[in-house]
Amino acid sequence: MTGAAQPGPDGALRCPWALSADEYVAYHDEEWGRPVHGDDALFERLCLEAFQSGLSWITILRRRENFRRAFDGFLIDKVAAYTAADAERLLADEGIIRNRAKIEATLANAKLLTQWPEGELDGLIWSFAPDPAGRKAPRTIGDVPAITDESTALSKALKKRGLRFVGPTTAYALMQACGLVNDHLEVCVARDRS
Repeated sequence: MTGAAQPGPDGALRCPWALSADEYVAYHDEEWGRPVHGDDALFERLCLEAFQSGLSWITILRRRENFRRAFDGFLIDKVAAYTAADAERLLADEGIIRNRAKIEATLANAKLLTQWPEGELDGLIWSFAPDPAGRKAPRTIGDVPAITDESTALSKALKKRGLRFVGPTTAYALMQACGLVNDHLEVCVARDRS
């Protein structure tokens, strides 16, 4: 695979990472890079990006509905009420990634977020969105960074507030997924949809 946009199943040019599986095509075309708002929606994306750490995104996409079922739709208030028994239930759930540190971080983050005023997570995350006018559209995958000054600052701000599993790479993946940045390649069919 080259780093340039490639034709998809319909012949339209897409980011090359999106073409290896049907789930990727749908995610790329319908979700990735589109603005996501709301504390619960952003909590879900933050959790999924943390679970993805060290794994391929397709692993998460293929288990996303299992994650949503296991974590009550990532509703912060519901996850915050989980007990030690729920943590054990999650560790035994073969439909999700059974990583104790990631599960514990998800539960701890939810508990912490219940102490924040409604909309504060959304406002904090979006306050790190860079000015789109200052960003050139990437021409190849090689032009897309893994971290930026903004993702490093977002990571530091989230960690300072007590959130876990929010390193700069995870923060940048969140920024890409939730539309804070538009990293669709310059000629990608989904670039102007974001």
